[in-house]
Amino acid sequence: MSSELLHGLPPIVDDGANALILGNMPSVISLGAQQYYANPRNSFWRITAEIFGFDASAPYAVRIAALKANGIAVWDVLRSCRRVGSLDSAVEPDSMVANDFGQFFESQPHITRVFFNGAAAEKNFSRLVRVSPDLAYRRLPSTSPAQTMRYADKLGVWRAAITARQ
Repeated sequence: MSSELLHGLPPIVDDGANALILGNMPSVISLGAQQYYANPRNSFWRITAEIFGFDASAPYAVRIAALKANGIAVWDVLRSCRRVGSLDSAVEPDSMVANDFGQFFESQPHITRVFFNGAAAEKNFSRLVRVSPDLAYRRLPSTSPAQTMRYADKLGVWRAAITARQ
């Protein structure tokens, strides 16, 4: 049974970006809202708010502005795919089409670090994208509610990685 073809969201980025956080593909809730990490059970906004000192419950535009002000870009590995539900494990492997990272990194020369929000993003980036050797890559624990690691542990790993000076 083939599912509906899903299309991801455009990147959150501006010219001040020096780090990119990559998810795999937005959830059903996020696609419906046209907002990254719109599922209230996903800890992405809570974690980034604690790291960068903004209100996780602020309007979406305010949260995006806070990330940009801190040099953070957000995108997903997949431009499109077929998937039933929101789990990365439900993505049909043969349907995956990656975003154009060659063009993206060319237009964002100050990005030097890429953080994968979970294992699926790292795996699919490695499989589908030509990796630039000039960038530092690091997988972080997924902020998805499907990742059962304790919140405090997730936050600690994210904070240490993002605030490190390479």
